[in-house]
Amino acid sequence: MSKTVNFLGGLATGLVAGGALALLFAPASGQELQQQIQEHVDQLIEEGKAAAEARRLELEAQLEAFKQGRPLTSVEPTLKS
Repeated sequence: MSKTVNFLGGLATGLVAGGALALLFAPASGQELQQQIQEHVDQLIEEGKAAAEARRLELEAQLEAFKQGRPLTSVEPTLKS
C-alpha cells in the first residue's frame, strides 16, 4: 500500500507542477486563458450531460424490457475519435 500512496503523491505533485508550468508558459494572457479554460470546461460539462442523458435513456429502455419479460440486450459503448 505504501507504493500506491507514494505513487499517488508523486502523481498529484506532478500534476500541480505541470499545471503551474503550463500556466506560466501559456501563449495567451491570463484573461484569455481563463476564457479558453471556461469554454473548454463548459463544453466538457455539456458533453457529460449529453452522455448521461443517453445512458439514462438506454437504462430506462432496458428496465422497460426487463419489466415486460423481454431479454435484456447490452449495447457496447463506442469510442469517439
